[in-house]
Amino acid sequence: MNNQSIATVKKHSRIIAMTVGFVSTLTMATAATAANLKVTVENLAPANGLVVTPLWVGFHDGSFNIFNLDEPASISLERLAEDGTTAPIANTFLSSGSGLVEGTILGPGISPNSPPVIPPGTTTTRTFKVDGSLATSRYFSYATMIVPSNDAFIANENPLAFQIFDNLGKFIGADFIVSGNRIWDAGTEVNDEIPINTALLGQTQPNTGVTENGVVRQHPGFIPGGNILTAFPNADFTTPDYQVVRIRVEKVPEPASTIGLLLVGSLLWVGQSFTKQSMLGNKQARSGNTGS
Repeated sequence: MNNQSIATVKKHSRIIAMTVGFVSTLTMATAATAANLKVTVENLAPANGLVVTPLWVGFHDGSFNIFNLDEPASISLERLAEDGTTAPIANTFLSSGSGLVEGTILGPGISPNSPPVIPPGTTTTRTFKVDGSLATSRYFSYATMIVPSNDAFIANENPLAFQIFDNLGKFIGADFIVSGNRIWDAGTEVNDEIPINTALLGQTQPNTGVTENGVVRQHPGFIPGGNILTAFPNADFTTPDYQVVRIRVEKVPEPASTIGLLLVGSLLWVGQSFTKQSMLGNKQARSGNTGS
């Protein structure tokens, strides 16, 4: 290879190396500051067991407290625990200043025309764009109503229970199971299990039960032989090892990262092809000179 060819190859190699380095740095920066997080909820209850309403989730700085045991439920929690309504808790979350990203994960429903609940044996997901470099993205919270019931719900009582990003913005994720002994009673409605007062048994209007004026506590379980266990015989969550839901927070590939890797690969291929062509051309030139 002559000096000119060597110099040209070196020049293109430097350009490719600089471009690869830039793309790699850009890809790493993008991955460090933003992530597509897929939240999956799987109803683990047996057939004819507990149903969960659409799941509310939020990413925050660790200060968003959904409830405290032995204290009255907030209005937003009451609406979720009695009617499965997530708009009030979403509004409370956003106005608290503790987080920027929240949403509700809908289920497939029990039938084509039913509300988007999550019945036993079904799985549903939703993807959220979360900036891990922000303090308001570090922790994860969830809440959903358990049906049929008057005011049963599940939610993390400790706002610091699930750290999704560490203090440097590195993704940690979460994968956990909520068991029957983590079902809470909002204390806002009497557990009379009367169908007209009980979601999924016959209630047609929100906020129609008998006011309890109680506090949040661990749910004692449904009435033995009562309306709920008669209609849903496998809904007795006080049974040992009863599992309600599995919730996972996973990181999915970033589009920018994928494009970056493709670009790097293309540049490397071009560089190798150019080098081969230069070497081939130089070889042919030498052959021509020898032949003459």
